[in-house]
Amino acid sequence: MRVVVKLPDKVKYIINRLTKNGYEAFAVGGCVRDVILGREPSDWDITTSATPGQIKSVFNRTIDTGIEHGTVTVMVDHEGFEVTTYRIDGEYRDGRHPDSVEFTPDIKEDLKRRDFTINAMAYNEEKGIVDEFGGVEDLKHGIIRCVGDARARFNEDALRILRAVRFAAQLGFDIEDSTAEAVKELASNLQQISRERICTELDKMLKSPNPDMMGKAYELGITKWIMPEFDTMMETEQKSIYHMYNVGEHTLHVLKNIEPDHYLRWAALLHDVGKPSKQTVGKDGNHHFYGHGEAGAEMTVKILRGLKMDNRTIKIVSSLVKYHDCRIGNSKVDVRRAIVMTGPELFPMLLKLKWADLAGKSKYSKDNTTPVLTDIQNIYEEIIRDKDCISMKDMAVNGKDIIALGVERGSDVGNVLGKLFDIVIENPDMNNKELLLEEAKRICIK
Repeated sequence: MRVVVKLPDKVKYIINRLTKNGYEAFAVGGCVRDVILGREPSDWDITTSATPGQIKSVFNRTIDTGIEHGTVTVMVDHEGFEVTTYRIDGEYRDGRHPDSVEFTPDIKEDLKRRDFTINAMAYNEEKGIVDEFGGVEDLKHGIIRCVGDARARFNEDALRILRAVRFAAQLGFDIEDSTAEAVKELASNLQQISRERICTELDKMLKSPNPDMMGKAYELGITKWIMPEFDTMMETEQKSIYHMYNVGEHTLHVLKNIEPDHYLRWAALLHDVGKPSKQTVGKDGNHHFYGHGEAGAEMTVKILRGLKMDNRTIKIVSSLVKYHDCRIGNSKVDVRRAIVMTGPELFPMLLKLKWADLAGKSKYSKDNTTPVLTDIQNIYEEIIRDKDCISMKDMAVNGKDIIALGVERGSDVGNVLGKLFDIVIENPDMNNKELLLEEAKRICIK
């Protein structure tokens, strides 16, 4: 079967320029894989028989981005393309990077060092596809398979262990048996990898079309080394009329039922992380998890900080975990107060998490909770449509107005504004400057 890869004009230009100067050059790796799959590549990498010095002599504008490993960035109309010399990697003593690289004129030697067969293909228009390890067939059959010996590939770079599951999640593929066995055997090597790298791979997996591949990561022994709290969740039963899965299995269903948003997927993963530590057994034998939201929020902060996650993500995700199980009444006042409690930005995200959480529960839970949650959703949309005041900054009065009444600056002003805000939350029609100033005068007199 002849595989045709449509190359962008700038990539063709680089390949053709190198070829005219007597060198081989190919598009290589993930970009070739993605085009064969009908996906849009995020970037285009080029590999060549030319050495870095020779690459620089062919093109006018280059940047030495990784010249010690053979990589030069070639600039074409303000766009950069990484061009790397065919190479053979030396020993990987740190389990991540080769101690040395040796340049080679043989494209096959270069492809041999790559991680998975689907990433070890090269293409140019003259020679077509170079596929020494069956990448096209593995793409056709939906398989993640290491190039050559899986144990050797994972010992070279332990991050590939997590990447195997991440690619399976993104592409909806299965992991080939010998590759999966090597993952199980060498999963502990992930301890050698920086937390930032692990976080990046986890984030890509969670935002993929198959975030429930987290369950596969557990089965293969990966989560034990990168997020042991998830293992505990997978081993925690929840006997209750509200549930039909254990904590971890329920979490996998929640992940599948929430949109692929960065904050929502992390919140879905961690929303019940506090349950194992809060499990109690009632007189009827049922399990209870009182206070698991607050406990989970504290654990979430610790987990995400350990993964070197950014502060905004830590704040949003831990807040969603904290409030995910809060009870909200189905009146407009109750919903407005809930919006104030969580913050206007967070509340619509909280509703999405609650819907996804419900999707992973028992029929009894769905039958009893769906009408209430539907009411809350409708009321929230009505509040937004009516532009009810749900933030102090949206009140018709501010601190200067209160000071103008003679109230001293400081906590007294804040107290008055707080009481006025309570009035507005109870009755949005009171968000009128004249009415609120009259209320403020009464509050001050008291």
